[in-house]
Amino acid sequence: MKKVDIFPWDDNFNTGIEIIDTQHYQLVSIINRLAMNTTHRIGDLNIIFEELIDYTLYHFKTEESIWHKYLPDNSLEIEHQATHQGFIDKVLRFKSEQFTSSSDKLSEETLSFLATWLASHILESDRYMAQIVLSLQNGFSLAEAKVHAKEKMGELTSLLINIILSRYKTLSSNTIDLLNEIKSRQDKEEKLKLAASVFSHAREGIIITDAENKIIEVNDTFISMTGYKREEVLGKNPKLLKSGKHDSGFYAEIWRSISEKDYWSGEIINRRKNGEEYMEMLTISAILDDQGKPKNYVALFTDITTKKEHQKQLEHIAHYDVLTSLPNRVLLADRLSQALHSSRRNNLVLGVAFIDIDGFKEINDTYGHNTGDDLLITLSSRMKGALRNNDTLARIGGDEFIVVFTDLKKPEDCHPMLERLLQVTSAPIILNNKSMSVSASIGLSIAAPDKEIDADQLIRQADQAMYQAKQSGKNRYSVFDIEKDSAVNIKRERLNQISKAMDNREFVLYYQPKVNMTTGEVIGVEALIRWEHPDHGLLLPGEFLPIIENNMISIKLGDWVIETALSQIETWQRQGLDISISVNINALQLQQIDFVSRLEELLSMHATVDPSLLELEVLETSVIDDITQVSNVMHRCIDLGVRFALDDFGTGYSSLTYLRRLPAHLIKIDQIFVRDMLIDPDDQAIIEGVIGLSKAFGRKVIAEGVETIEHAKALLQIGCELGQGYGIAKAMKASDIQEWIKSWKSNTMWSKFVYDQKDFNVHLEVNHQHWINALQGYLNGKQENLPPMNSDKCHFGKWLQNEGHEQYGQHPAFPMLINIHERLHVLGRELVDLYTQGKQDEAQLREVELLAIYSEQVNKIKEILS
Repeated sequence: MKKVDIFPWDDNFNTGIEIIDTQHYQLVSIINRLAMNTTHRIGDLNIIFEELIDYTLYHFKTEESIWHKYLPDNSLEIEHQATHQGFIDKVLRFKSEQFTSSSDKLSEETLSFLATWLASHILESDRYMAQIVLSLQNGFSLAEAKVHAKEKMGELTSLLINIILSRYKTLSSNTIDLLNEIKSRQDKEEKLKLAASVFSHAREGIIITDAENKIIEVNDTFISMTGYKREEVLGKNPKLLKSGKHDSGFYAEIWRSISEKDYWSGEIINRRKNGEEYMEMLTISAILDDQGKPKNYVALFTDITTKKEHQKQLEHIAHYDVLTSLPNRVLLADRLSQALHSSRRNNLVLGVAFIDIDGFKEINDTYGHNTGDDLLITLSSRMKGALRNNDTLARIGGDEFIVVFTDLKKPEDCHPMLERLLQVTSAPIILNNKSMSVSASIGLSIAAPDKEIDADQLIRQADQAMYQAKQSGKNRYSVFDIEKDSAVNIKRERLNQISKAMDNREFVLYYQPKVNMTTGEVIGVEALIRWEHPDHGLLLPGEFLPIIENNMISIKLGDWVIETALSQIETWQRQGLDISISVNINALQLQQIDFVSRLEELLSMHATVDPSLLELEVLETSVIDDITQVSNVMHRCIDLGVRFALDDFGTGYSSLTYLRRLPAHLIKIDQIFVRDMLIDPDDQAIIEGVIGLSKAFGRKVIAEGVETIEHAKALLQIGCELGQGYGIAKAMKASDIQEWIKSWKSNTMWSKFVYDQKDFNVHLEVNHQHWINALQGYLNGKQENLPPMNSDKCHFGKWLQNEGHEQYGQHPAFPMLINIHERLHVLGRELVDLYTQGKQDEAQLREVELLAIYSEQVNKIKEILS
C-alpha cells in the first residue's frame, strides 16, 4: 500500500529549538498513520491512541522543562501547561469513546482536532515561547525577549495558520477520497484475482452455465476430472455427464430444490468422457439478478469415488469378520434387533443359537494358528450352507458363533437346523493332508412374540444353554430353561439377602429341650436357628438353610451358631444352669481344612465352658466325600472335649458304615419314622432296628418328633428312653428355658408310665385307634397320606399273624377277631373309593359303620385276653 500524507510537514512548523521540532515531526507522523487507519483499516486504532498518549506525556514534559528553565512561574508557562492538560483530556476522551462510537467518525474527529492543534498551538504558542527562549539565550532581558518574539512572529501568524488549516482540509478531503477510491479499486482487483485464482486452482470441478443451463465456463479440475476439453462442453448442457443411474424423479427433485432454495447439494453418479462412472459430491447454486431471477448457475463437484470405495471397505471391516467374512458383533446386534421387531410384529418366534467349537483349541495349539484359521473358514462355510437364506450366522470371536433363526412358527422349527449344524461341524475336515475332527456345543434361546426380551438377554441365555450342552457331553444342543434360570437368579438373590441378614444380626437361636422320658431329666437342648426377618417375621430353617447348602455362607453361619451356643452356655452357667447344647453342622463345614483350629479358637474364647457341654450333630444324609478324613476330624474334636451325635439316622444310604466308623456317642432317630410309627409297622420296625444297632455298637439313642404321650409310650416299650419333640416342648427363646425346666420337673405324667404286660390290650387298642384317626383325617382332608389299607400291613394285622397267632391262635374267638379286622379294612377301602370318586358326604356318613366294627374288634380283644 503506497503511503500518502494528508498532513505533510511544513517548514513553518520549525520553532528553532531542535528537540521540540523533532517531537513535533513525530506528531505529524502519528496524524498520518491515523489517516491511513481511517481509509484502509491499517493498524489498530487503540494502539494509535496509546502511542499518542505516550507521545503527549514525554513531549509535554520536554517542552515544559525548557519553559520552566527560562520562564519559571511565569504566566506564559502556566497558561501553556493548562493548554497541554486540555490536549491530554481531549485525547483520553477520544480513546474512551473508541468502543462506543463509530470508528470512522471517531477517527475523523480526532484527525480534525490534531490538525487544528498542530497548526494553532505549534505555529502560534510554541513558536512564540521558543522565540522568547532563544532571545533570552542571546542575552536579552525577559521584557526585551517578549518584544523581540512579537516582532519575529509578525502579523502573518494568523494568516499562516488559516492557510495551513485550509490546505489540510482540502488535502485531507481529497486525499481521503482518493485513498478510498484507490482502496475500493484495489479490493475489486484483489477479489477478481482471487476469484480467478480460485476458479483456476480449485480442487473442485466448477461449471458455470447461463440462465438456459448452457455451459459458459469450466475450470481445469473439471477438465482433468471428466476428460472433456473446454471447447467440447462450452454451449452444451451439463446433462452430457449423466450416467443413467438416476431416474427423472431424481433430477426433478434437484431442480425443485434450486427453485425453492436457490441451491441443491448431494451425491450423484456421473460418467466421464471415456464412459467410466464415478461418484461425486455436487452443489448447484443459482446466481440471481436484481429482479431475483436466475442469470447463472454454478456447480461445484468433488470426485468421491475413492472415498466411497474406502468407506465401503471400512463399513465391511466394521460389520464383517475379517477371517470368515461373516457378520461380526456390530452387524449381528443390528440384525438381531431388526429380527426381534419383525417377529413381534408378525407374531412369529425367533431363535438364537450360541455355538462353541469343541476341540478347536487343541488343533490350534497342535498345528498352529494358520491351520486353526483355515479350520474356522471351512466350518463357517459349512454352517452357512446348513442354514436358510434368511438366517444370520455371525462370528463373535475365537471359535464362537451365533445364529439368528427368523420366521419360526414354533420353537421346534429350528431343531432340524441345529441337527444339521451338529452334523456339518462334526464331519471330518482335511487340511494340509491331515484329517481333523471337531464338534459343536450349541445353546438355544427362544423369543416368543408375546414375551418382552432384549437381544443381549437372548444371547446370554443362549450362552448359558451352550455351557449346559458342554457339561452334558458336547456335540449336542441344549435349550435354555427359563424356569431353571429364574430359580438360579432367585437363589442368588436369596444368598445375598442371607449374607446381609448375617451382617445385620437378624439370626437368632431357639432351643428345644431333650429329656429322659423315663426319669423326666432334662439332658440338654438342641440349638435351632431362626431368621428374624424385618419384613416376613420369624422364619424357620427350612425357608433358608436349603439355599445355603454347599455354599461357603453356610460355613460362616455355622461358625456363628457354635460361637453363639458357647456364649449361651456361659450365660446359663452364670445363672446357675449347667446344661449342654447340641448344634447342627453340615458336611461342607466339617470337611474344611481349618475346622478343628477354628473350633479350638472358639473354645479358647469361652474358656469357662466345659467343652463336653457342646455337642455337634452331623447329618447322616450329608454327602461326605472322605469318611476317613471326617472320622479323623471328629476324633481331633473329641480330643478337645466336644461330643458328636449322628442326626437323622436311618434316612441315608450308609447308616451302618457311618455308625461303625464315625465316633458319635449319640444316635438320633429321624422324626419321619417316629411320626407315623403308631400307624405304619415299617416305621416302627426301622426304629426298633436303629435301637438294636445303637445298643450293639454301644451308642445312646434319642428319638425326634415325639408329638404325643402315645409316641412316648410306644418308644419306651421298644427301648428308647430319650426323646425330643412338640409333645415335650417346642423350641423356645433362651430366656424361657429356665422357667420351662422348672415347670417340666413338676410334671410327673412321664414318670408314671411304666409298661407291663397287663397294658398290652391297651397298646393294641391305641395302635388301631391311630389307624382309625389317620383314615378319618384323610377322609376329612386333614391328612395327605393314607394309613396301611391292607389288613396284613398294619400293626394289629402283623400282631395277628405273628405274636397273636402264637399265643392266642387256639382261642375260639381268635378266627372271629381276624374276620372283624378284615371287615374293618374292607370298609376302610370302600370309604377311600367313595372319597376319590368325589362322594365325600357319603363316605363321612359311613364312618359310623367303621366305628361300630372297631368297637366290635376292641370287645373281641378283651374277650380273648380276659
